[in-house]
Amino acid sequence: MLTRITDTLIYDWIGLDPDTRFGGAVHFFVYDSIKIFALLAVMIFAIGVIRTWLPEDRLKSWMSRGGLWGNFVAALFGAITPFCSCSSIPIFISLLKAGVPLGVTFSFLVTSPLINEYLVILMIGEFGVPVTLAYVGSGLLIGVVAGGILGKLKLERFLESDIIAAAHAGNERIVYTLGKRLRYGLDEAIQIIRQIWLWVLVGVAIGAGIHNYVPQETIHGLIAKTGIFSVPIATVLGVPMYGSCAAIVPIAVVLFQKGIPLGTALAFMMAMAALSLPEAIMLRRVMALKLIALYFAVATLGIIFTGYLLNFLADWL
Repeated sequence: MLTRITDTLIYDWIGLDPDTRFGGAVHFFVYDSIKIFALLAVMIFAIGVIRTWLPEDRLKSWMSRGGLWGNFVAALFGAITPFCSCSSIPIFISLLKAGVPLGVTFSFLVTSPLINEYLVILMIGEFGVPVTLAYVGSGLLIGVVAGGILGKLKLERFLESDIIAAAHAGNERIVYTLGKRLRYGLDEAIQIIRQIWLWVLVGVAIGAGIHNYVPQETIHGLIAKTGIFSVPIATVLGVPMYGSCAAIVPIAVVLFQKGIPLGTALAFMMAMAALSLPEAIMLRRVMALKLIALYFAVATLGIIFTGYLLNFLADWL
């Protein structure tokens, strides 16, 4: 439905040529902007309403239990939420404001775009069940380990001041009626979208340009010629790319069919899904550049390790 509306707007009313890169970039920008804002509005509203039933002190306590338990819970929550990297950020902000530890929220932020229902369905159809299970397990492992490492480093000082203030604010008990719950969810959605709408548009615009002006053949050629270094190069190449799960799974399939090792192809897909340049731009609203860089570095190393591991296990999958 949205695709048909966007096609009509861009190609019929405005008159852009769908076969040109510019026409494709504009279509990508409009389609993804509408999709992301619609998803943000619905999901932030829903999460806001749900939060009125779950006291923030209890949420913080539940996700702050010893060891890596909180990281695992957050990673699992990320795996069952159907978000791309940009759409995960408002939920990440909500968790921070609720006082959930930073490392735990990073586990959600890593895993949410890496694993979701429709990506799993697409992968089962293209790669089969064993490879999909290995991918899901790897995604959860990356989320838990990356969040655990970042949590141990005590990096809360790199968060923006309003996020820190919200996390330390007192948890006043409020008696909610149904109307108050709905109003809270609506206010939450409006407030967060007001804070990040510009970053969303800038990020999607950059993603649209990369998506339509960087030839896939160039990427195939670079990865194919790099031998043992193909995994880190594929990961680094995937970071600045941007696309939906529906787009990145076919790209990984094409790489694999052209002789690129399985782990290398999936590392490229993971980097595209979890570490997009638009996501980095949006995260600047929440944290300092040093923390963004460290988060990307830890997650990138996790993806590289996973790529090598899946290459090693490819004959058994």
